[in-house]
Amino acid sequence: MTLTGNWSYPTTIRFGTGRISEIAEACESAGIKKPLLVTDRGLAELPITQNTLDILEAAGLGRAMFSDVDANPNDKNAEEGVRAYRDGGYDGVVAFGGGSGLDLGKVVAFMAGQTRPLWDFEDIGDWWTRADADAIAPVIAVPTTAGTGSEVGRASVISNTNSAEKKIIFHPKMLPVTVICDPELTAGMPQFITAGTGLDAFAHCVEAYSSPHYHPMSQGIALEGMRLVKDNLPKAYANGNDMEARANMMSAAAMGATAFQKGLGAIHALSHPIGAVHHTHHGTTNAVCMPAVLQFNADAIRGRFEQVAAFLQIDGGFDGFCAFVDEFNDRFSIPKTLTDLGVNNPDIDKLVDAALRDPSVGGNPVEMTAENTQALFKAVL
Repeated sequence: MTLTGNWSYPTTIRFGTGRISEIAEACESAGIKKPLLVTDRGLAELPITQNTLDILEAAGLGRAMFSDVDANPNDKNAEEGVRAYRDGGYDGVVAFGGGSGLDLGKVVAFMAGQTRPLWDFEDIGDWWTRADADAIAPVIAVPTTAGTGSEVGRASVISNTNSAEKKIIFHPKMLPVTVICDPELTAGMPQFITAGTGLDAFAHCVEAYSSPHYHPMSQGIALEGMRLVKDNLPKAYANGNDMEARANMMSAAAMGATAFQKGLGAIHALSHPIGAVHHTHHGTTNAVCMPAVLQFNADAIRGRFEQVAAFLQIDGGFDGFCAFVDEFNDRFSIPKTLTDLGVNNPDIDKLVDAALRDPSVGGNPVEMTAENTQALFKAVL
């Protein structure tokens, strides 16, 4: 396979099959002599993780791992991870895995040198300036799924266990100093994870493109990201060993997360509280919410998605794009409703309140109110 490269947007990316072999070199380039690998419980004992630890150990960088990370990482995971980091005297983090491992790893590196509590750094106004920037440890990010794009992000989504809310922790220096995108690490993903994470990347691109904010670079990245998902997710889903499709999906994931610098919207505003309370898979929840949100935003985005449909070679303009999204979800056996996803007896008023406080609402092209957000929740339920 010829898909390989060295990129510097938005950070340094070593892209290509087999490039996990460069993990020790990436650590050394970042000045990390004693890394802590942070991942989730499901990945901890898998060969891809153990092989990465082997490489680090062979290079004299130790073999340390923290894996007490939930599918939706939370403040308790962060507290335990920071304790492990401090107690072990580590000087950097290898964030390894899907969104949960990547987000938690970035927070551990961020919080290990701070004296204020985690929630003081929520993505509100200029709260990030409260942090001691010089105390933030470097992160090497290694994604093992193709969806969240957290490897190229400056924030982490962490659940508050007391309020059952997902919060965004932000600081510019949370951006990993180096990313290793090795498509071979995604080859073992089950089909439902391939689909859910891939559709997460698609949702990022769709929402970034829908956002009314001005960011032409993100707009272009989102458009090409949608094309890569449309063309490659079915191939990766059908054949997990199709490395070209896997590589293109890893690119799409990084592109979606880069693009949503422009903004997210109602899909994520709904998905975050649903995931926090009902512990659903984030990407799959986004996919369930997408058709209803497209109709919710129709009057504001119809014109721009006429252009998307033409670029993606989808007939029928905006309506054709919506029909494609429905068919795309069906192809990957995505549930039609949140009830089908396992969301039972939801407190809609609580979900509406949480959605309207989510930072994503600011990027939706239609203003979200208590009334229309409640109607939107009822539509996706």
